[in-house]
Order: sequence, then C-alpha cells, then structure tokens
Amino acid sequence: MAERGYGRVVNIASVHGLVASINKAPYVAAKFGLIGMSRVAALEYASLGSRESGGVTVNCICPGWTETAIIQPQIDAKAAQLGVGRDEAIRELLKEKQPSLRTSLPSEIARLACWLCEPAAHNLTGAAIPVDGGWTAQ
Repeated sequence: MAERGYGRVVNIASVHGLVASINKAPYVAAKFGLIGMSRVAALEYASLGSRESGGVTVNCICPGWTETAIIQPQIDAKAAQLGVGRDEAIRELLKEKQPSLRTSLPSEIARLACWLCEPAAHNLTGAAIPVDGGWTAQ
C-alpha cells in the first residue's frame, strides 16, 4: 500500500471503543486499543500517496447494537422475561443506551466499509465512526 500510494484499512471496532460499559473490561480495552492502534497507523501513513492515487487510510467503524447471532440470546431472554415479541424486546434492550431504539444490519455496516474504500475517501483517515443510533451523542 505504501509503495503504491493507495490502500485502505477498515477495522471493525465497536461503540465500546468509544465509551465504556460495566462488566466488559477486556472487551472495552481491546476495542479502545484497536482504535488507538488504527489512529497511530493513520498518522504514520497519512502523507503517502496523493488525491490522484487515493492515499493510504486507516479507519475504524464503531457499531452499536447490530443484528448478529451474538445478540439473539439477549433478545430471546428479554422477550421471555417481559412476555413480549421480538421488536419490543429489542426496544427494551436498546432503550438504556441506543436512542434510536433500532439495531443496525451487518449489510449497513458493510456499506460504510465499502465507501471508506472509495478513492473519494482519500482524506478520511484516523477516524472512529460510530454507527450507534445516537449512543455516543449522549
């Protein structure tokens, strides 16, 4: 990438790389570390390439609640606990932290990753982009 003057690194971190939550110290530490490492690399490679070549960029995407298999047990447990359907269980899970009360789809996160790989993104580097329904805006 450095030799060609063009390359993209898109790391998937988490909203927990931007804000902490109790009982998640190892996960939060890892995600904060990933963002920090990405920012260092962004600085180290920022001057390589040009607008024409596209440059070398390093960024992180920081999703909040995303519809993956890992959250399904939490949704099921909340639905059973409250005796409600899936949509209401999701709203109940999210209401503490994610103001939109909506999850993201993996395909939505992927679309952002694809855009970060576009040549037009040559000057977006060192960013940690939250896709968190307003979680980090609070």
